[in-house]
Amino acid sequence: MRVLPRLAGLGLAAVALAAPVAGQRSADDQIQPRSVQLTRDAQTLYSAGKLDDAESTFETALAVDPRNRAAFVGIARVAERQKLHGKAIRMTNRALQLEPNDLDAIAVQGEAMVELGAIARAKANLTKLQALCKQGCPQVAQLSAAINRGPTVASAKPAATPKTN
Repeated sequence: MRVLPRLAGLGLAAVALAAPVAGQRSADDQIQPRSVQLTRDAQTLYSAGKLDDAESTFETALAVDPRNRAAFVGIARVAERQKLHGKAIRMTNRALQLEPNDLDAIAVQGEAMVELGAIARAKANLTKLQALCKQGCPQVAQLSAAINRGPTVASAKPAATPKTN
């Protein structure tokens, strides 16, 4: 008789702990539709050159679903256009934490590394892209072109100004 209340208590505890797990989605790769739509809207804004609005919309997409890799890559692209290469690398790192083989994230990260003068690291990204993509993906061509072009920020020289005493 003393065992029955304990078993009932354990049963209730098991049900209480199992209920939240049952409500979760089965696949982690399913992004919420609202987040996907916000990402599309942000890409449209990005294409129109409205970088601040695009970045804000990408961030909203991440607030809706923090697993949206495309939103991280989108923020990285906005940061690249704004010459914020360190931020671009951080955002692509976040995308690569979710999916280490994300071709877009690897390519955008490599381009940001080129701009900062980290050519060896960009070449490592290119090698990884070539290993992942045997049929010549556009990301491989994009990163190869960036490496061949070389850094624009790291090699930029300030304009010469006459000095006065």
